Amino acid sequence: MHRHRIFALLLLAPLLSAYSLRAQLPDPLSRPSADTNPLTNPNMSPGVQFLYQLEAKFAADTAKGGGKSFATWFAPDAVTLSNGKAPVTGHDAIADGTTWLPQDYQLTWTPEGARMGPSGDMGFTWGHYEGRAKDRDGSIHTTTGRYMTIWKKQPDGQWKVILDASNDGPPATGDCCKLP
Repeated sequence: MHRHRIFALLLLAPLLSAYSLRAQLPDPLSRPSADTNPLTNPNMSPGVQFLYQLEAKFAADTAKGGGKSFATWFAPDAVTLSNGKAPVTGHDAIADGTTWLPQDYQLTWTPEGARMGPSGDMGFTWGHYEGRAKDRDGSIHTTTGRYMTIWKKQPDGQWKVILDASNDGPPATGDCCKLP
């Protein structure tokens, strides 16, 4: 009987530890309120504010300079993941695939949330993106979806993207898949 209790405790210990850890982690799907004051919005830590500012600079540079500017934000060992495409690894490979001009394609995005790691040298953001491209006839085609960007402080102190992942949104028919 004593062996059965020990065996049961050995089985339950990892489950209880995982449950306890899960209760301590922030909910990655929670959205910060529109209130950006860290004193009234507990989700808006200085680290999250910093990541939002970083995203704003990244987006502004991309809007002005197109794909060339977009690529400058990636670390040498960065990875991009997109729907139906192979991963692209390394800054140079990413730059080779981001050659669009801002007058031909506009990529915009809005972060909905962010988290800074406990050591303050890595964090991530997520939100919605929109891409608008002109075809040869001048017609505009729009794609939308969700993205996640993982940021890492580099040895020289700059912050660079180490992972950019996106997935296309559902067709514009209905609102079956929108988050509340």
